[in-house]
Order: sequence, then C-alpha cells, then structure tokens
Amino acid sequence: MSLGDQIARYLPYLRRYARALTGSQTTGDAFVRATLEAALADEGVKRSLEGGRVPLYRAFNKVWSSAYMEVNDAETPSSEHEAAAQNRLKSVTPLNRQALLLTTLEDFSVAEAAEIMDMPEAEVEQLVQEAVAEIDRESTTSVLIIEDEPLISMQLEDLVRSLGHEICGTAATRTQAQEVVAEQTPGLVLADIQLADGSSGLDAVDDILAIDSVPVIFITAYPERLLTGDRPEPTYLVTKPFQEQTVRAAISQALFFGSSRPLD
Repeated sequence: MSLGDQIARYLPYLRRYARALTGSQTTGDAFVRATLEAALADEGVKRSLEGGRVPLYRAFNKVWSSAYMEVNDAETPSSEHEAAAQNRLKSVTPLNRQALLLTTLEDFSVAEAAEIMDMPEAEVEQLVQEAVAEIDRESTTSVLIIEDEPLISMQLEDLVRSLGHEICGTAATRTQAQEVVAEQTPGLVLADIQLADGSSGLDAVDDILAIDSVPVIFITAYPERLLTGDRPEPTYLVTKPFQEQTVRAAISQALFFGSSRPLD
C-alpha cells in the first residue's frame, strides 16, 4: 500500500478527531491540511507516516500543540455561540480534551495516546481523569434519542440518565422524532442514521435544527458514509458498536461547544 493510500485510509478519522477537538469543521480541517503540508515539506515527518495511524496523529498533534494558543487568541468569534465555546476552553485545557478524545473517540490505548502526545502514560491517564471530572460538572440537559434498535436505545437511555441528564423522548422514525420535538425542544440529540421505516436520521435532525440550534451526536455503524467531504459533516460522530466512555466523551464535547446556556 502506498503512503498516499495509507494516509487516505486514516484521513476521515483524523478529520473527525480534529473537528471534535476544535469544535469546528473549518478549523479542524485547516489543522489537518497544515499537518499534510508539514509532511510534504519534511522528509523525516513524511517517512514517519509510513508507520500508520499513530504517527499521523502524532504529526497532527505537533502542529496543533504549536498553534492552538495563537489561533484561539487571534480568531474573532463569528457568533455568540463560538464566543461562548472559546470562553469555555479557558476552563478545560486542550490537553485534557486531547487525552480523552484519543482514548475514547479514536480508541487509542493509553500507550498510543502517550506516544501521540509525547508524554508519559501516567500523565495521559491523569489528563483523562481530569477531563472526566469536567464532564461530571456539566449542567444537566434534556436528551432526545433517535434510534430504531430497542436494545441500543435502552442502553443510551441508561447512559444518559447515569450522566445526570433527562430523556425528553425516544424515537425510532423521523415522524416520531417530529412528535417529540413538537412537545419539547431537546437540549441534545443522539441520532442514528438509518431508521426503522426507512426514514433518515439526518432528515430528522434537519427538522429539529430548523426549529432551534441543538447539539447533535450521530451514532452509526458506517461513519465513512458521512466523512466524505461532500457535504457539511457532523462534528460529533460515534461508531457502532460503541463504548460507554466514547459516548460520554462525545456528549461532553457536544455540550461544551454547542450549549446555549449562560456561562458560569
């Protein structure tokens, strides 16, 4: 397999990680492009990418770590929502989010995350614990679950409630989702893509977003179908079968960047 084919294989997942880390598809993709440009300009970095996914994320981490403070300070927020997200960034360090996302959303081992972040494993474990503590401090919200598999829906309900959130409704079809939202607008949506009657979770989410801006986490067995670059892509995307901590991390990130509640 050529180096180009290797990178192409992992690129959709690096872009997912970059968007979750930055809270922005545009900013996340800009860091990914900068990583690829750095690899083209440096033969040493380019050769290292032959080692697979860990070296690619390590190269991204070097670009992100050297630039994120400057970007956060230099960018002018384009909306009240973005300004709120940037203020929240001050209370949770990027390192905490990196460690949590790498070991949950991206499913790296602690040892691999330590290699990517260039720090001891014990420090990565500590960062993850701190990030989880921050998740536990999140204010509660109401959650709509759009999922046509009953067992998965119940699993998500139990998880959401264990995090202190409420369930405002569950839906197995687009029509059912519309009925729930007609009664109460959720503060967060967890949505599958393919629903019971052949309707689309994407369309159900579009219906909701037409009413109000709500953070959304998509949960699907086929993430590559959404990570094509052909349309605006979801920032928060969890792959089935999922781990509890992965969904937990995604919920924290979605509320961190997508909540419209006042800042403390």
